[in-house]
Amino acid sequence: MLLQAFPDAREGAPAPREALERVHAHEYLKVLEDLAEPGWFGSQDTIASETSWEACLLAAGCAIEAAETGAFALVRPPGHHATPSGAMGFCLVNNVAVAARHMQAVHGVERIAILDFDVHHGNGTQDVFDGDDSVLYASLHQVGIYPGTGARGEGGATTVNVPLRPGCGDAEWVRAFEQHVEPAVSRFRPELVLVSAGFDAHEDEDLYLVDMHVTDDGFRELAQRCSVLAPRVAAVLEGGYNLETLPRLVAAALEGFD
Repeated sequence: MLLQAFPDAREGAPAPREALERVHAHEYLKVLEDLAEPGWFGSQDTIASETSWEACLLAAGCAIEAAETGAFALVRPPGHHATPSGAMGFCLVNNVAVAARHMQAVHGVERIAILDFDVHHGNGTQDVFDGDDSVLYASLHQVGIYPGTGARGEGGATTVNVPLRPGCGDAEWVRAFEQHVEPAVSRFRPELVLVSAGFDAHEDEDLYLVDMHVTDDGFRELAQRCSVLAPRVAAVLEGGYNLETLPRLVAAALEGFD
């Protein structure tokens, strides 16, 4: 659906293995690479197969290219639940974390902010950068749902968690971003903002326990607010599982980023 909606999208190149190893344990990646058949992988909410390694390299490679060029990486599998040593929540490799570490190691970017508006907390991204004062992680998400992390005050000095009650819509999400995320990013003064762009807080999503009512306009405004917080901004697709609405929501976010 996304490829049909965005015919001008270009195909990305696979990430080099060393890019993934800046984030994930060598032993974990080797198990993923050596998979020979489909099955549960790491937890009872994530499946991987013999093609997953190639898919992960391509997704991470697209995230890297997006970070380098200021683009939006349309990738699957998503990544923000993947921890340094494990898979969770459909996520095998933490794409946005790989892109951030690549930008630091290869391009010398010193300060990066990762802004996450997926309805689920990005526990994996938080784990990767917890205690690292060169990366700010800020997340808006629904309280009390998977993966059960992301309480206010959780994490170190460069972690900003903003849990939202069920039933919130555009006004509440934008107000939370304005009151909590924007001041934190302004104080941090990043050279690069990477957005974990999840669209599963949309009013037409139908996910277990998710009760959010963000509209197309809400995602457009969140993207626009992200776009002015650093000299360079890029985005990586996370959640969003309604195939009818997802292309439209990505288009709205792209309008905001522009």
